[in-house]
Amino acid sequence: MCGIVGYIGDKKAYPILIKGLSRLEYRGYDSAGVALIQDGKILNVYKRQGKVQDLVDFANDFSTEGTVGIGHTRWATHGEPNDVNAHPHFSGDENIVLVHNGIIENYEIIKKELTKRGHEFKTETDTEVLVHLIEEIKENSQVSIEEAVRMALKEVHGAYAIVLISKDSPDKIIAARKSSPLVIGLGEDEYYVASDATPIVEYTKNVVYLEDEQIAIVDRKNGLRIISIGNTEVSPYVQELEMQLEELEKGGYDHFMLKEIYEQPRAIHDSFRGRLNAAESWIALGGIRDYENQIANADRIVIIACGTSWHAGLVGEYLIEDLARIPVEVEYASEFRYRNPIIRPNDVVIAISQSGETADTLAALKMAKEEGATLLGIVNVVGSSISRVTDAGSYTHAGPEIGVASTKAFTTQVTILAMMAMLLAKKRGTINQTRFQNLLNEMEAIPEKIEYLLTSNDYIKGIADNYKDAANALFLGRGSCFPIALEGALKLKEISYIHAEGYPAAEMKHGPIALIDENMPVFVIATQGPNYEKVVSNIQEVKARKGKIIAIVTKGDTIVKDIADHYIEIPETDELLVPILATVPFQLISYHIAVMRGCNVDQPRNLAKSVTVE
Repeated sequence: MCGIVGYIGDKKAYPILIKGLSRLEYRGYDSAGVALIQDGKILNVYKRQGKVQDLVDFANDFSTEGTVGIGHTRWATHGEPNDVNAHPHFSGDENIVLVHNGIIENYEIIKKELTKRGHEFKTETDTEVLVHLIEEIKENSQVSIEEAVRMALKEVHGAYAIVLISKDSPDKIIAARKSSPLVIGLGEDEYYVASDATPIVEYTKNVVYLEDEQIAIVDRKNGLRIISIGNTEVSPYVQELEMQLEELEKGGYDHFMLKEIYEQPRAIHDSFRGRLNAAESWIALGGIRDYENQIANADRIVIIACGTSWHAGLVGEYLIEDLARIPVEVEYASEFRYRNPIIRPNDVVIAISQSGETADTLAALKMAKEEGATLLGIVNVVGSSISRVTDAGSYTHAGPEIGVASTKAFTTQVTILAMMAMLLAKKRGTINQTRFQNLLNEMEAIPEKIEYLLTSNDYIKGIADNYKDAANALFLGRGSCFPIALEGALKLKEISYIHAEGYPAAEMKHGPIALIDENMPVFVIATQGPNYEKVVSNIQEVKARKGKIIAIVTKGDTIVKDIADHYIEIPETDELLVPILATVPFQLISYHIAVMRGCNVDQPRNLAKSVTVE
């Protein structure tokens, strides 16, 4: 979850590190720090609680020279966010300095042993224990810094991405990973290290993604060398980045989240471009072509995900079961991996993750792989860990998503799941040609319909103004729109800090109705469909108790519009594709309420974009 960046070359390292940390700040923003080697011998370390700008303000009074350096922006796990616990962390002799993303699970045992040997610790972090262990091994075994790292990592349990520099080896950066991402950028006589490609793309398109239990030795003179923890030489596999630099800028929008909401028409179009053609009546998901028969004949599909991606999986359950008639179960990855689930060889497990690095989802996948299941991935980041662990899958092609609250990643995930459901239905013969063609036509029209929805932004902002001071909110939906109620509630709570819950509309009277009074906004998806009359009845129940109704309705609706306090019209589409449209107004409402409440929309408190620790 933390962000790591490193540089070695001929340029001044500090500006590159700061720019990189700013681009990685969505991964954590409790504190930030840098370490620089100056004149081949001096290790300057500057770190501060707070945002990257707080670090910059502090470091302005000191020397920031040096062409070798590492940096870190933190999401706290061990130890509260403060200046002392901020990374980087020194070894006891202050010859080695290290940054770390992840959790060293056995750090307490190691710390006790090192304390017996005279080591003194200044922080509450597991990271400081690791750098002291490397120091201990280096001094006692009289080995190189890279060999000390290799030997130390054989003794630790947990997840990590680490980068370190040493006064004794001033022309080297050492990096290693296990269950947390690291990428090496290859420039002209210079190298970059980062948690993801966002700090690198400005300087080079050529990168190497480290695999689990690999160590990279980046040498100013001898270039890049990769070994395994078992001390086996590994040939680097160089890939070319598809990311564009302009995708990492706000592009005139006040926040990345708003930009990403407005990017959804393009993102969804990119998700189905080359994969769907209504005029020629076909769908082709090239990433799963070799596994289509296995998926179509699966006994069961299990979808594993976390957070917003789990909500996308719930929508996928409705779509696949309705169209393809294959049983689907949707699991929280964090629960699935620990509850001894039943997985059989004829099951298909689909992992959904924006980053492709979600720790619980990765661990659940590896467990399913041991049971012989077919593994598919739906991810946004090319080259990510999930894309490498799975047998096959589909990239969403949403482009970089910087805002912590997911928007375009969610709608593109649902788009991929919808296409998968349609493809499987066609292959299994569970859908007639007329319905199939209608779904193709409607899917191709979704980007244009979202463009229409976005023209209502100012109107939706006006609705948001009525509820910015609410203490609680309820979101209701039925059928495939029930997960959209969950997603709407999540968006509101994570960026505005208003307590919100999502419920199936019919379940309201089994408890939540007790909360409804004149101060309770109730957001209801009440679009035309087989459940329409039932949802109208649920709305009447809320109105009878003086609740405030904000309804998402099909354009042209007359019944709900007359009952609701506020309504938002969405274009008519096939019932199974309504979730993609209905989520957009909830994104805008949550965004505007958060802005009106003075919240940090792109970096909400206590959250980070990529959850790479359990």
